Amino acid sequence: IFGRIYEYFLTSFADLKAHDGGEFFTPVSLVQLIVNVIEADHGTVLDPACGSGGMFVQSAHFIERLRKNPTEQATFYGMEKNPTTIRLAKMNLAVHGLEGKIEKAISYYEDPHELVGKADFVMANPPFNVDEIDAKKIANDPRLPFDLPSVNKEGKIGNGNYVWISFFYAYLNAHGRAGFVMSSQASSAGGDDTRIRRDLVKTGHVDAMIGIRGNFFYTRTVPCELWFLDKAKPKALHDKVLMLDARGVYRKVTRKIYDFSPEQLANLTSIVWLHRGEKERFVSLVADHLRRAVAECENSIAVVDRFLSELASATNTVTPFYVAAANGKPIEAFTEFTAAEALLRLDAQAFSKATSEIAKVWKATDQLSNGRLKNAASKVEKVAETSHDLVRQIDHVNKLLSRLADVAEKGMEAKDSIEWISRDVKVGLRQADQARAEAVDHLKRIRYFYRSAYWLQERFPDAILRDVEGLVKLVSQDELEKNGWSLTPSRYVGVAPEEEDEDFDFEETMREVHIELADLSSEAGELADKIAKHFGALGI
Repeated sequence: IFGRIYEYFLTSFADLKAHDGGEFFTPVSLVQLIVNVIEADHGTVLDPACGSGGMFVQSAHFIERLRKNPTEQATFYGMEKNPTTIRLAKMNLAVHGLEGKIEKAISYYEDPHELVGKADFVMANPPFNVDEIDAKKIANDPRLPFDLPSVNKEGKIGNGNYVWISFFYAYLNAHGRAGFVMSSQASSAGGDDTRIRRDLVKTGHVDAMIGIRGNFFYTRTVPCELWFLDKAKPKALHDKVLMLDARGVYRKVTRKIYDFSPEQLANLTSIVWLHRGEKERFVSLVADHLRRAVAECENSIAVVDRFLSELASATNTVTPFYVAAANGKPIEAFTEFTAAEALLRLDAQAFSKATSEIAKVWKATDQLSNGRLKNAASKVEKVAETSHDLVRQIDHVNKLLSRLADVAEKGMEAKDSIEWISRDVKVGLRQADQARAEAVDHLKRIRYFYRSAYWLQERFPDAILRDVEGLVKLVSQDELEKNGWSLTPSRYVGVAPEEEDEDFDFEETMREVHIELADLSSEAGELADKIAKHFGALGI
């Protein structure tokens, strides 16, 4: 628990002081994706630019999910130049019950752990585009198997990105894997960087490249790429590099910050599984998405029933007044509400019946058979769409009920009637709305998990890797050579065909608008305070 709290505060404070000379606090989403792909589950794990130790913590979480003890399975080695950050890293490990060997070092010139050719896993988010590395000091460094990058007139490395990339490759043992964050400039950089990139690709150990859109970092909007190296890559894949453009996959946290949802992370990881021929893991993930959709169907029955119960109670607080006011004549607002409520109750019954049927179908499904999963998914789709319609109906009926109260009090002088008890009406409306929010939340999860499965099944229907326009392509070395050895995913995968948005979610859109307004309001307040202070300093 302390570990989770510590991670939270590290992330929360990242936007206050998270960058210095090209250094950025690594967002948890990117660390998790790196860990998922390289699967750092044993042996020597090295981060030569470890910062606050987030790579180690997420590796430990990964090992724990395998029901193993991280302290028994892995040894963590880190290097960091900032003494304060080293203390943060050691505390981060300590509160997670982990141990690590973190040394103060400037990684360009020092190698305190002496792990060249010995690391099972290398993970890092090094400083981007550093231009102050003294070329003479590292000219004979054994960590530069592809020689020096370009050197400028001052004897400095023009850009340190390929120094880092060379280091990461050199640290790996014969079966090692590396995953690291790198500036998007690096994947297509020219000059000697092209030569190093070519030689690296020709080793056959470049496994995958994943393009990440901007806004993932807390203080910069820079896009980046995740590089993955694998010295144990099967020979059949030595000539291939997996290009995955994930720029269209994200979840908006605030106006300025994006991340991946757990399901998005899992889906991106599963594409790498297919690349490695691990079809069973892919199918298992699809099954898990569908299983969770069915479970949410069953969970939704009770919360929908609760809403209908609260709706009935709230309705009883307004009905006596409307019956008396109608005097035998229909009142449009009340008639519209009762008709919508009756239809909602019928559709809720139909949803409950459909849920019982899909639960039976699911129990009879061989969850590891891709063919049967596709058949089951078509049935889950129907109940998911029904749940989507039910959300709209619940929201609509709840709004009609609120409108009844407004019409009664503002246009029919209900407060003067003995049939109208304002306190009871307000309590009823509040409880109904709370039950509505809970019901809608559960119902939306059904479609969310179904859509997570659909995203995979639509793109990889046979549970086999294939090129998907705008998302993924397996690229040969011949094609890489024709493109100047560029490792930029978007250069190869193309642009996804524009899709008609049939899933417009008004509430989600409004949530994003509110997020943006809240951020803008906060910024406006901060600016107003600064202006006031400046005026105060001027004596105005």
